[in-house]
Parts: sequence; structure tokens; C-alpha cells
Amino acid sequence: MKHFLQRSAVFVFVLFLSYRVMAQTAVTGKILGENNQPLENATVQLKGSKKVVLSATDGSFQLEGGSKEKKILVSFTGYETQEIPVPSNGIISITLKRDNRQLEEVIITGYSTQSRKFIAGSIVSVNASSIKDIPAAGFNQLLQGKAAGVQVTSNSGVPGGGITFRVRGNNSINASVDPLYVIDGVFVSSSDPVQTSMGNQQQSNPLADINPNDIESIQILKDANATAIYGSLGANGVILVTTKRGRLNSSAKININAYHGWSNAPKKFQVTNGPETALLANEAAYNTAIDNGQDPSAIVLPFPKADTLPTYDRINDLFRTGNTSNYELSAQGGSEKSTYYVGLGYLKQQSIVKPSNFERYSARLNYDTYLSRRLKVGTSINITRTWRNVSSNDNNPQGVINSALFVRSYLPVYNPNGSYAKYGSFDNHLALINNLNNNAVGWRSIGNIYGEYVILPELKFRTSWSVDRTDEYENNYANTLISAGVATNGSAASYQTKNQVLTNEQVLTYIKSFGSGRKHAINALIGNTLNSVLTEGTTATGTGFPSNNFTAISSAATRSGSSSRSEAKLVSFFGKASYTFDNKYTIDGSLRADGSSKFGVNNRWGYFPSGGLTWRASQEEFVKNLNWFDELKFRGSIGLSGNQNGIGAYAAQGLWSAGANYLDNPGDAPTQLANPDLTWETTRQADVGVEFAILNNKLNVIVDYYNKYTYDLLLNVPVPLRSGFASYLQNYGAVRNKGVEITLHSDNINTKEFRWTTDFNIAFNNNKIEKLASDIALGASGRNISILRQGYSVNSFQLYKQLYVDPETGNAVYDDVDKSGTITSADRQIVGNALPRYTGGLTNNLSYKNFDLGFFFYFQQGNKIMNMNDFFLVHGGTQRNIGFVPRQLERWQHPGDITDIPRMTTYSGDPTINGGSANNYGGSVASLSSRYLEDGSFIRLRTITLSYSLPSSVLRNVKLTNLRVYVQASNLFTITKYKGLDPEVSSQSANQNTAGYDWATVPQPRTIQAGINLSF
Repeated sequence: MKHFLQRSAVFVFVLFLSYRVMAQTAVTGKILGENNQPLENATVQLKGSKKVVLSATDGSFQLEGGSKEKKILVSFTGYETQEIPVPSNGIISITLKRDNRQLEEVIITGYSTQSRKFIAGSIVSVNASSIKDIPAAGFNQLLQGKAAGVQVTSNSGVPGGGITFRVRGNNSINASVDPLYVIDGVFVSSSDPVQTSMGNQQQSNPLADINPNDIESIQILKDANATAIYGSLGANGVILVTTKRGRLNSSAKININAYHGWSNAPKKFQVTNGPETALLANEAAYNTAIDNGQDPSAIVLPFPKADTLPTYDRINDLFRTGNTSNYELSAQGGSEKSTYYVGLGYLKQQSIVKPSNFERYSARLNYDTYLSRRLKVGTSINITRTWRNVSSNDNNPQGVINSALFVRSYLPVYNPNGSYAKYGSFDNHLALINNLNNNAVGWRSIGNIYGEYVILPELKFRTSWSVDRTDEYENNYANTLISAGVATNGSAASYQTKNQVLTNEQVLTYIKSFGSGRKHAINALIGNTLNSVLTEGTTATGTGFPSNNFTAISSAATRSGSSSRSEAKLVSFFGKASYTFDNKYTIDGSLRADGSSKFGVNNRWGYFPSGGLTWRASQEEFVKNLNWFDELKFRGSIGLSGNQNGIGAYAAQGLWSAGANYLDNPGDAPTQLANPDLTWETTRQADVGVEFAILNNKLNVIVDYYNKYTYDLLLNVPVPLRSGFASYLQNYGAVRNKGVEITLHSDNINTKEFRWTTDFNIAFNNNKIEKLASDIALGASGRNISILRQGYSVNSFQLYKQLYVDPETGNAVYDDVDKSGTITSADRQIVGNALPRYTGGLTNNLSYKNFDLGFFFYFQQGNKIMNMNDFFLVHGGTQRNIGFVPRQLERWQHPGDITDIPRMTTYSGDPTINGGSANNYGGSVASLSSRYLEDGSFIRLRTITLSYSLPSSVLRNVKLTNLRVYVQASNLFTITKYKGLDPEVSSQSANQNTAGYDWATVPQPRTIQAGINLSF
């Protein structure tokens, strides 16, 4: 018994000591940064131990383990590392101090990293936390309003639909104006692989293949000093995306993110009801008869009992409440030698207009490991499967929307026998909704493997191999219940598109600080790139099917097919170096040489230099003595970058094509003239900027002025027809963009429990075509509404300018430009363009204890929209089989009426200034009237989010490191003068020179969603 008591006492004593040690070395707490903002992923390490943990979203952490030092080391990028004693209760709150030696964090600048305080280029950093939880498929869409000088527009509200993304304006006319996207060092394609697209001329968004939840940060390179290192790929800006990775010696962190949203249309299409439609048709018939000299008493109206006509509602058949579901699971961590990140995601979005849908499955693996002290290898792999219903909603005369919108509302939806009723060239909208079988399934693999070897502490070599491969398969079938399949007893088309980008890069980097006090610093690199782009396509069609149960082309009575293949290669050599003296003055420069197979044998190589200067004036004693600035930096740069994207792989070669057959014998014929001198478009850009912080870093300001001049445009220049060709590709023309960008960040209120910060940016851009061989007319529905003309901006509209409607006659009066007394084609003039004068965003974040409220406004001003819905449906009666929209009811009816809509008539008289009815509806003058061109300016509450994070004390009890719940509203309201459904629209996005058209376009949805984020 005695021994038992002794042993028990020893056991209890040891247990007590163990508990005391654990209690003293188990540390929990919260890490805060500037303005008491929680710091996520801050590193916490118990001194004397190798164990490391990362803080959660709310800054909380929990660290267990033994150490005699009883101190912890806390570090976070941009803040000073702190060594803090552990209190006896093991609970601590840590506020890190901003590293005053840094203007901001170390960022990726293209092939290297550099402290922002020394960067001469214009680079915007966007943290993933600022774009999380927004219900959009593509990460490029999430950048709207987040960076000055970056214009992002959703072309329609269709999930996975096309995005217009411009960095400092439109640089080109014929070549691509999209930026270069680089994800973890992989050059990814932004070309649309979907053949049938989202409508007649609508595109899909290929970057919707990337799960935004996998993204850690995004850098947007805007000026030549930042982009010239990418040479012929960087003229339109560069978007560098870094995905999440694990950290060495860190425990596994599991993250779960889920949300569900409900979307509807803020506004819906409207049409006149049955009696109103008949009334307007009667009025048009009556006025036309009078104009033709008929006796009013003898006129027979088409609808003598207009008030009795029924109304069939087709519009509500189109719309629905669209559901969005998103689920994400990720894990990250690391051992002493390796790190990992694994992410899985699923997204499903329904369009608010039937029957379009978008679905995405995604998986990502990022893995890095040290094989030795000097050799590191790793990989990034992303695999995505997408499914799109590419029903023809937008911009299609026989599409779903127009089939409901154009048909007169008094006409029944069904025939007496119950079959779908069709009128004129329009299909039945319900037949399309219920029978469209247009599906696109895509597989995309983006990955790389790399190796890094540290030759010397300051000298590192990296080599990488990467691939971006897209396989898109579409199988479309039109059965005999819709118009497209009736004439041929069913028709089918299959498209298989493969796009593959292979890249191999080698980079040697040298970073060294030396001299007394390390006053001298060098950051240099040299490298080369081998790039290959392969595109393959196969098309098969078939008509005549035994029944609607057979949809495969192999079942068709008549079959045909075609295939294509093209390949382009690029070889590049580049170098970059910067020198910093005394932490104040930096000079840098870069040079890249590109050789492309796309260009003529005489000009395949292009050379793209850049240079920049940086002066950190805040480090000067005379500036310090002013006590005004916490930071003050001036920078300037100039450089060249090129463009080869958007032209064919064999653009400079003389081409022949088969198919010129004669008497059943095969033949070929020339289809393209050779141009051995064809070379790069080149953009010369100068940029000056100032960055400063005042009021103890409470207000940070960045101001930039830039001037971009793009010359040697890749244009199809007209040639004499006797050559056998109408045009051929040459280097001719120039476009200029210049503007000012302003970015503000302010810490308005900062107390222990309440914080309020504001971010604001605004960018002004002026676009002008400086040189063009001749006018280039473009436009919708075969009408040359858009025009490219020297001295004006791209995306300009050329129309007859309506001055007013004569109150006495009801006839429209147009501007007689040439003063001839008659309105002719010579009187068409440029009356606006689709480019906004300025764009911007305003974000406010407020936090009280564990509650967070954020709201974000996006705005743009000065752009015009061609309202094609009014173009077709405010027609005055000329279109006998087409209905009207309510705006037609505002037409002139009696002398003295003041309105901008002329009287109803189909009469086509002499196109005089005041008298001819051709000025109303009957001729081309009225159909190309500026009456349909509207102001597209708007300001929109893009998102508002309210969230709550559980306190760390509660999280410890439930074994979690983070739990956040939130509700969010998107597109809650929009302030605009535009009369259409949505001012954020561009239904002809497939052609970059015909922006600003609204034609039966799905509006941006209003979405309410609820979500949860948790980590353990």
C-alpha cells in the first residue's frame, strides 16, 4: 500500500508538471496588423521549435509544443518580425508594426520578385481576399473596378459569358487587344474555344475555367517598363496570377467554402399588349393611306376591334430565378522540406433567361520540395471540366429572346391542335427552350514542372516546362420541333477544338546587396523562352434524321465534314537589371528579342527595350524635415512592347486553298497574298507616376500619367482589284491612348473595436486613331453603324443625327451636314463611341468586433450604347410582322406634341429635311438614326457583404481555426439613364471594333447569396 501511494504521488506530480509545461507553452491568440486589421496566414513559431502554424482569417492561431525559451516569433510580409514572450496564461494579442523600410510588399514583377519601393513600373496588386465570394465564374470578371486603368465589362449576364478586358484602352484594330495571362508562370490562352458561342456573335469566357478560390494574388502590369520583359506578348498589359501554396513546417490547414445564391432580373423586357399593338398598327395604316393620298373615309383599318384583342405573355416564359451553387475544399501545409496545396471545386450557375447554364468541376495540386539544400523542384497542375448550354440568347434574330420579343403579343403561342405556333421567320420561344440541344463540354489542363538550383546565395537558375491544353467538344442538334430542323428533317453539327500552348523557359537570376551599409543593390536576370501554339479543329454536320430520337451525325442521311490545323512558334531571349543606391535611387532597364513564325522572312525578329527611374524622395533629409510625408516616391519609365496576337499563324505567307473544283475535277486557288515584310505591331509607352503616404500612413495616393502610341498596325489594307484580291495584311496605321489614373487608400477610423477603410480608383482614357488607310465600316445586322476613321476613337458610331421631331408635322428633322437641302449618306456623322471617358470603383470596409460590412460601387461614364431593341421594335409600323415596345406609345400623334419619336407611318417619301417621311421610318435615314443611340453611363452597387466570424475563444472549443458566415447581394441597384435592361452590355463582343450594342441581351442578374467559410 505504501509503494502504491508513493507511485501514485509521483504519477500525479509528473502529470501536474506536464500540465504546467503544456499550459505554459500552449499559446493561443490573435495577430493584428495596421489599423488593427486581422492578418491571415501570418507565421507563428515557438522559439527553439521547428513547429510553425499560420493564423486564420480573423488573425487567430493556436500553437502547442515544448520549448525552454517560452517565446514566439511572429512574421508577416510587409511587417517587422517580432519576438514576443509567452505570458503565463498562454493567451496573447499581437499587433505587428509595418516595416517602415518598405513602401509595400515584395511583389512579382515578371520572372522575378522585387520590393515595391524600388519598382519604376506601374503595377497594381489585387489580393484574393478582395475578390472572394463574388458569384462570377471567371477571375478576370472579378477584377472589375479593383484597379485603375483596367476596364472590365461583362458582355451579358449569361453565366460563363464573354468579358471585355482592357488595360489602358484599345491598342489595336485588327490584332488582339486582350492582355497576356500568366498563371504560376504558365502562358495561358484567352482565345474562345466555343464554336457556336453564347449567341450569334457572343463569346464565352475561357478564363472561367480557373477556380478563383485557388488564387492567392494577382498583379496587373500596365506600363512598358513592367510589360516589356514579355516583349511581343505584353503590349496589352500582363496579368500575373499566383495560386495558393503551402508553407514549410506548417500543420495541415483544411478550408471549406460553400455558398448558394438566388438570381433574378432587375428589369425584364416589355412589349405592348394586344390592344396597344393593334392600335399602333391601325394608326400606321391610317397615316400611310393619308400620305399616299387616299380618302380618309375609305380607309379600312386592319384591326377594327382593336380593344378586344387578347394578350399572350411570352416574356415571363423567358425568365426564371437562377440558382448558383458553389462548393470548395482545400488543404495546405508543409513539412521540413516540402509544401503542398490541394484544391477541389464545383460551381453550377443557371442563367436568369432559359435555358442557359454553366457548370465547372476543378482540381488543383501545387507541390514544392527541396531535394537538397540547393535544389528545389515543384509542380502546379490544374484540371477543369466545364459544361455550357450555349443556347442562342444574345444577338440572334431566331434566338430565344427575339422569338418572344418580336412576335406580336396578340398572336397565340400554340396552334389550335396544341402544336407550337410560329410566325414569319421567328421560331416559337417555348419550342426553343424545351428542345434546344446545344451543349459544349470542355476539358482544360494547365500545368508546369520546374527546377531551381541555387548556384551561389545570390545566384539562382530556374528552368520550367508548362502546358495549357484545351479540348472543347460541342454536339448540337436541331429537331423537327424548331425551325432550324424543320426544313432538313433534323440537323446536327459537332465541333471539336483543341488548343495547346507549350512553353519552356530558363531564367538565371542575380540578387546582391553590398558595400558599406549595403548601399548598393543589384537585381538582374537573363533568360530565354520557347513557345508553341497549336490549334486543331474538326467539324461534322448532318441533315435528315429518321426521327428526333436519333441525334448522332452517323444517323444522318447527308453528312459532311472538315478539319483545320495551324501552329505558330516563338523564340525569345530577354534580360533585365536594376541598380539601387542608398535605398533612394533606382535605375533599371530590360531588353527582349522575339522571333515569330507568324511574320515575314524579312522581319521575324522584334526588339523591345524599356528603362525606368525611381526616386524615393522621402529618404532625403530635406523631405524628412518637412514632416509631411510618411512615404514619397517618384518614378518614370519608357519602353516598347509588341503584339502578334489575333492574326493567323500563316498571316505573312501566300496561301492556296482547295475547293476550286471544275467539272467534278479537284482544283485549288490562291486565297492570300504573301507579305515577306510583315512584322510586329509596336506600342511605345511613357509613364510618370508619384506615390505618397501622409497622416501617419492613413492616406496613400498613387497618380499616373501615360501616353501609349501603337504603330505599324496589322491591318488588311485595300489593294487594286486587278490583283485578284480586295486587301492584304500590312503594317499600316497607328492608335494612341493617353490618360490619368488615380488610386486612393484611406484609413478613416481605427479604434480597438471599430475600423473603417476606403479604397477608391478612377481612370481617364482618351483613344484616337492617328493613322488609317481608309474608313472601315462595320456594324450589326448588315448595317454599317460602327466605323473606324482617322482622327476618331475606335468603336465610333456613324449615324444620321436627329435634331428633333417637328411638333407640327410629326416628322423627324435631321442634321444636314453638307447643307445640300436633302438628307443623303453624306450627312451621316460620328455621334459618339462605345468607350467610356472614365471608369472606377469605390470600396468601403467596416468592421466592428467580429462583424464585417463591405460594399463596392463600380462606375463608368461617357460611353454610348446602340439600343438595337428600340432599333427593331420602335419601327413605326414598317415591320408588319414585328411587335412594339412600350416606348413606341410615346410617338407624335397631334400637332403640338413634343417627343423624340416620329409619327406612325410606312410611307417612303422624298428624304428632305423637314417633309419627307423617309426621315421617319420608311428609308435608311430613320433606320440609322441617332435616336437609338443612348448614354450608357452608370454607377452600380456591385456587391454588399455582411459577415460574422466566431471569436477565437469559441473556435477553440469546437476545434476550428476559423468560422465565418455571410450574406451578400450583387447588383442590388444601378443608376443610369439608359432605357434598356442593363447598361453593362456588348452583344457583338466577337468583334472588338463593334462594342456597345444591345440586342436581346441577357441583363446582369441581381443575386442574393449566403455562404460559410470554415477552417480547421
